Amino acid sequence: MKVMVMIQGAGADEDKIAPTEEMLREMGAYNEQLVKAGVMLDGEGLHPSAKGARVVFAGGDTSVVDGPFTESKELIAGYWIWQVSSLEEAVEWAKKCPSDPQYGATQVLEIRQIFSPEDFGAEYTPELREKDERLAEEIQSQHGQA
Repeated sequence: MKVMVMIQGAGADEDKIAPTEEMLREMGAYNEQLVKAGVMLDGEGLHPSAKGARVVFAGGDTSVVDGPFTESKELIAGYWIWQVSSLEEAVEWAKKCPSDPQYGATQVLEIRQIFSPEDFGAEYTPELREKDERLAEEIQSQHGQA
């Protein structure tokens, strides 16, 4: 199963905290363990929300809210995509993630299973599957990954 592991950051302080060289080394070593175990498929850190935007759909209207999102208590600061055998395996890997007190007394990793085509049942028709497979091939030809 594939899971997304999201690193939660604090909204008000997100742009005041930069990773130290020591933390980057520890995360690099952790990522190396994930890759060597065949777990890590992808992962990136995210810039502060000041460089982002939210597109909001409400009542039939669409609006855009520019960052920063200081009112948010929880923001996504980064993510990994992992291939694991179970949620329990993902939790065990997450427990090994280095943490740094400069990011606050409480640091949270949220793990969510990614849908696979089989999860959608009959609603995911052969026609829809073929269309998605063509898009995946197009993405791979454009970027070298699916």
